[in-house]
Amino acid sequence: MTHTPPPSLIPPAQPALRRSLGVLDGVAIAASSTAATTSIGIGLGVTAGVVGLHLPAIMLLAFLPILGIAGAYSRLNKVEPNAGNGYVWVGRSLNPWLGFMVGWVNIVAVVAFLAYTTAVTGSALLQLAGEAGWHRVGPLALDPGSTAQTTAVGLVVLAAVTLTAVTGIRTAARLQTGLLVFEYLVLLGFCGYGIVTGPHSFSLSWFDPFAIPSASALAQGMLLSVFCYWGFEAAFSVNEEVRDPRDASRAGFITLVTMLGLFLLGSIAFQRVLSEPELAGHGAQGLAYFGDRLASQPLAALPLVALMFSAVASLQAGVIPTARAMFAMSRDRTLGPVWSRVSDRYGTPAAGTLLVGALAGAVAALSLVIPRLSDMIMATVSAVGIVVALSYALTALAAAVRFRGLLREDWRQGVRAVVLPALSAAALLGLGGYLGWSFYTSTDHLELRADNGWFLLLTPLAMIASGFVAATWARWVRRSPYFRTGAGTDADAPQLLTVAP
Repeated sequence: MTHTPPPSLIPPAQPALRRSLGVLDGVAIAASSTAATTSIGIGLGVTAGVVGLHLPAIMLLAFLPILGIAGAYSRLNKVEPNAGNGYVWVGRSLNPWLGFMVGWVNIVAVVAFLAYTTAVTGSALLQLAGEAGWHRVGPLALDPGSTAQTTAVGLVVLAAVTLTAVTGIRTAARLQTGLLVFEYLVLLGFCGYGIVTGPHSFSLSWFDPFAIPSASALAQGMLLSVFCYWGFEAAFSVNEEVRDPRDASRAGFITLVTMLGLFLLGSIAFQRVLSEPELAGHGAQGLAYFGDRLASQPLAALPLVALMFSAVASLQAGVIPTARAMFAMSRDRTLGPVWSRVSDRYGTPAAGTLLVGALAGAVAALSLVIPRLSDMIMATVSAVGIVVALSYALTALAAAVRFRGLLREDWRQGVRAVVLPALSAAALLGLGGYLGWSFYTSTDHLELRADNGWFLLLTPLAMIASGFVAATWARWVRRSPYFRTGAGTDADAPQLLTVAP
């Protein structure tokens, strides 16, 4: 027999998030986080600079391990929905230190991504100002390629979307749905028209991964493409706010397949319309250049408007899952209590959301040491690609370990739950390791340049090293119970103690 304890013995209830989302809301958040328009408008040009005219091949090749990763996320989500997802899953199945590392590198990667997207948003706005004939503000000539100017403009937008994310995730999801509909209509229209009318002949060699110039180009191209797919798991970061946990898995897979279709469409269209030098040489202005080649003003400005909407949506979608991940880690005392404060008015981690926006703004300001926007984008994308590959690989390994018993019980389920995630993890770890080694051996000195291998290697290593420092503090100063078991706090667990008679 059990008794409800007196009020003085009942611990305070764990902070809980409001369940208000469905499948379409999850798709909107995940698709905005993946930011297909931004990836097509900027990421394709960056990747083409590495793999040449083989964008469809590298996008298809990168999709294979990502599909295995998505399967791992889906299966783990079914047995343990948690806003901390990979942080909890890896901590329980592999090791708490590795679990903390997954949570940490995801946070710092998103903050770096938000800083990069802040500048991209500012660049899109300055390009639109130029298209409208507004080229100066007083004595200052507006330059969409300047990191300083684009960051200053983007910070204003970052502040606005952060405030929107505070007021409620449902409101944010509705805003993102509207932005996505416009983006995708523009993308489908322009890319479809480009495929039909482009001056460059279609070639099946575009789909041949063996024609990529070198092994290092293949490795870097793969991780750049992984970066393009990165964000589908945002559907799982809100799995404590969906009405049915299975909706998070559905939203993740729908988003991933949609991204594959859009990336293939975009890469074929770009290669039909633009030459290889044009693809690789226009950086953050790639989508605007693509639009100018296909139409005259004002229609030519529509892709640029879509890029701006995509950047705004991905800013908001980056803030939302990061605040939820830090909420989950704070619940376990691996981060400070401010991150798990839930607003009584909005039912969101309001203080944490504001702090995420502030951190992203600070990192965006630090990026001013790289004056050219295209160089800053290249450095950020390369660093984030490596740490995201590490995070995905560890999460997939956690699934393989957790469900290894299925190999004996049902070999078909075992292949899906164990073999495919393990192979995906091995592929991503191998690519990351090879690319890191190629960065290290490509030069003999350090410079703050996007083409300096040591700088490209040092940035992700600094992200990972900072995680060990933060984990040490959480383990021995905060004395977090997470490091004993790797198990996160279950938000749905009953909060009453049972007392034996």
